[in-house]
Amino acid sequence: MPKLVKISFYLYAALLLFVFTHHIHSQDKVQKIDELIQKYNALNQFNGAVLVAEDGKIILSKGYGMQDFENKVPNNNETKFRLASVTKQFTAMLIMQLVEKGKIKLDGKLTDYLPYYRKDVGDKITISQILSHTSGLANYTDDRKFMTEESGNKVTPKEFVLKYCSEDLIFEPGTKWAYSNTGYFILGLIIEEITGRSYEENLQENILTPVGMVNSGYEHSDKSYENMAKGYVTAFGEYKPAKFLEMSIPYSAGSMYSTVEDMFKWDQALYTDKLLGKELKEKMFTPVLNRYGYGWQIIEHAVGEKKLKVITHSGGIFGFNSLETRLVEENKFIMVLNNFEGGNLNQLTIGIVDILYGIEPANPKKSAAEELYKLITEKGIDAAIIEFEKFKDNKEEYVTREREINQLGYNLLTDKKIQESVRVFRLNTELYPESWNVYDSYGEALAEAGDKENAILNYKKSIELNPDNEGGKVMLKKLEGK
Repeated sequence: MPKLVKISFYLYAALLLFVFTHHIHSQDKVQKIDELIQKYNALNQFNGAVLVAEDGKIILSKGYGMQDFENKVPNNNETKFRLASVTKQFTAMLIMQLVEKGKIKLDGKLTDYLPYYRKDVGDKITISQILSHTSGLANYTDDRKFMTEESGNKVTPKEFVLKYCSEDLIFEPGTKWAYSNTGYFILGLIIEEITGRSYEENLQENILTPVGMVNSGYEHSDKSYENMAKGYVTAFGEYKPAKFLEMSIPYSAGSMYSTVEDMFKWDQALYTDKLLGKELKEKMFTPVLNRYGYGWQIIEHAVGEKKLKVITHSGGIFGFNSLETRLVEENKFIMVLNNFEGGNLNQLTIGIVDILYGIEPANPKKSAAEELYKLITEKGIDAAIIEFEKFKDNKEEYVTREREINQLGYNLLTDKKIQESVRVFRLNTELYPESWNVYDSYGEALAEAGDKENAILNYKKSIELNPDNEGGKVMLKKLEGK
């Protein structure tokens, strides 16, 4: 055999071996991710669909659990889910496209584009501040009474803004950060006013059609959608249909639906200039305050000794939640869509990231909050609290999370089990005495129970721990009659 041919043969053989070995490693990685997701599903900590991509290629796209529990219809990778606040990045993109066309200025004032908005407030706020949640606009979803009693009523965007999005500022614009669905609702109306077309038409024509997102759109409550997941609340394992939400209420802050496959198309489009030029796109991904840019959160995540830049956003709405994770430096993408309120999407996603980087993920543990719920149901609140004290420190088998105990409290509050909810929220303040949020929630339950005096004390404690708790300040003023 000639020398040149012999060398080529050996190189070819080595290349085949590399490709084969890489394929085996990739299969092993996918199997590990799949097994991890199944563990979360078995423990009622996830029910939905997941897509994982590496180097711009899908390695896993699969449904888990049920899209419809009553009719035993399983989730799949084409099941449609509500995106909730993941919608905000699409609204931000539509605004930035209008900036690129010269129809909006980032330093332009709210009243430049909505002249009928209250002038004393709108003259102070810029479009950039609304995009970055630094506007000082209140958050209409913080009003529990509105969410429980009025969120089923259909409204037009203009009616809604004038009635629910025109309150006094909660801080001077640009000085602080506070998440505001109100702000992103207003942005949707601005898009309509400038273009003379509905938010939905703008979304379809300027993003969904160019990207090829054929299974995504703006949801209408009076329409049915093929392969659409039903939303559920879970009393930690017991799935019940979620409360009805009129989808004109979240509007441009949270009314989109999509699939994991379509969200991957969106992710890949963001690496190109198809939708927006590089300079303005980079501005979207540049943090202003609290690691938040325009419609996206930009954070660092440590995997071993490696620091990863993560562009992400989560969403939560009646019956659904979602978590999108873009590891942009290495073109990795994880989309998790869940069709019940709650779940453990953060830990699941962290576990998937660990596997992608060759690290053994932590296994999910039983939820102490779920066990507490079962005990309350079976034995009553007093006996349940006593039993809870016996197993909450068993860290080998159970995990006690502040968020889950809080969710249990709100579930009880929604079910009108006021005294049980008060006890659960009080328990959370004992478990997490340094958390401002637990005192805020406890104060809310106490107010619902008619204990105004102690509600005020807990809101004050919450604000003491977090002076930026603007929602708590609003509630405190209401309770004090100011």
